[in-house]
Amino acid sequence: MFPASPTRRTLLRGALGLGAATALTACGGGSTTARTSGDVTLSLWTHDPGYEDFFRKGIPEADRLTDFRYHLDVTRAGPADLVTKLLAQAVAGRGTPDAIGFEIGSFPRMLRGDIAPRLLHDLTPDITAVPGLKDDLLPARLAPYSKDGRLHALDSDTPMVVYYYRDDLFSQWNLPTDTATWEEYAELGARVHKDHGASLCVVSTVGSDTGQVVQSFQMLLYQRGGAFFDADGNLVLDSPEAEETLRFLCEGLRTGFVIDISDYYGAAMQTALKTNKVVGLPMAIWYKNYGLIPNVPEQKGRWRVRGLPRFTKGGGVTAALGGTGFGVVKDKANTEAAVDFLLNTWLTHEGQVRRFTETGYLPTRRSVYEDPQLNATKDDFCGGQQLFRLYRSLLPDVPAFYQSPDQSILFDVLAGNLLRAYRGDVTPRQALKQTAADYRDQAGR
Repeated sequence: MFPASPTRRTLLRGALGLGAATALTACGGGSTTARTSGDVTLSLWTHDPGYEDFFRKGIPEADRLTDFRYHLDVTRAGPADLVTKLLAQAVAGRGTPDAIGFEIGSFPRMLRGDIAPRLLHDLTPDITAVPGLKDDLLPARLAPYSKDGRLHALDSDTPMVVYYYRDDLFSQWNLPTDTATWEEYAELGARVHKDHGASLCVVSTVGSDTGQVVQSFQMLLYQRGGAFFDADGNLVLDSPEAEETLRFLCEGLRTGFVIDISDYYGAAMQTALKTNKVVGLPMAIWYKNYGLIPNVPEQKGRWRVRGLPRFTKGGGVTAALGGTGFGVVKDKANTEAAVDFLLNTWLTHEGQVRRFTETGYLPTRRSVYEDPQLNATKDDFCGGQQLFRLYRSLLPDVPAFYQSPDQSILFDVLAGNLLRAYRGDVTPRQALKQTAADYRDQAGR
């Protein structure tokens, strides 16, 4: 006697809980005839209206470069909700999108088992077929969306971490703007806090927002040469680089060089910026548009950007934080059309230039960093600074960011232990050892 077939509810629960990747049996939505030309309406899911605007403006170019004439049917939702809905529709065997944008922190759910290869089109042959394209794409921005040699999404950005500082106050207080190392910056920051009540670095301490708490530490950890996971998804957090980075932040909190803020975007940060409590901080390049300009538009012209000071014991002058990868659902009528659309909007030289000028997101192709238009661009908020030239100089130091299907577990346990270390309840070493132990216990690794 055969066992009873699992119910649809069981399969759905398994897929959404990421414990039963084999439930994804009808990912493409059934037997269909692939469209190879003509009018096509692509179903596109994204969390950001900026991406929708970019793709809509790219339709004429995609029409010109491909055999299709495109129309878009766009659905917007939160990053985590998009992945949940995608998995639910895949289990149901219908209603999946043709293309979808995965915010980098939500993509690890696709890495569980064989979900990504069963559901998403492998873009590796497509970028290989375009002469010179694969070698031109930055490996550091392919890594977060790759598994077992297959590329499942194309990143929207090379989100370098830079140092923002108030040039007017640095000048008024006679502070150097070219301090070479973080250790020197920490000494300078302690004096600035004593003399002016201001801080030169920030950590987030909202326990309910584990992403922001972790990011404060993550930026400097990856700059120092550490990491959360290796290329095989193994935890490598408990390292000398991680202990050094965490101790650096803990000591900075005690001297006032570092200030703890509830979050990077809300009222507390706005107050700190407006009252000159925060006059410098490391953050990703997109923070100018999403953090500074919305909170302190009146400070236009007062901010500047530089590469991160180095750590004395090693590492680079930047890291990477954030990103969104756009992928294509496989085995659908519009799969070929969706791939062509991405390649001819997202990855052309003109498309990458337009993406930076319209959204502020950096190219993911090396060659585009030589573009004369971008290198001549001046940023009004940063006093006419030619930021793109700075970003081009930092490019060699951008580290890869490898992900794990159990990344959410790490973030949960790491955030709590970071806060304990910041408060002085545990040492940096104890916090990292406890994080590693908690992670392996919960992830079963």
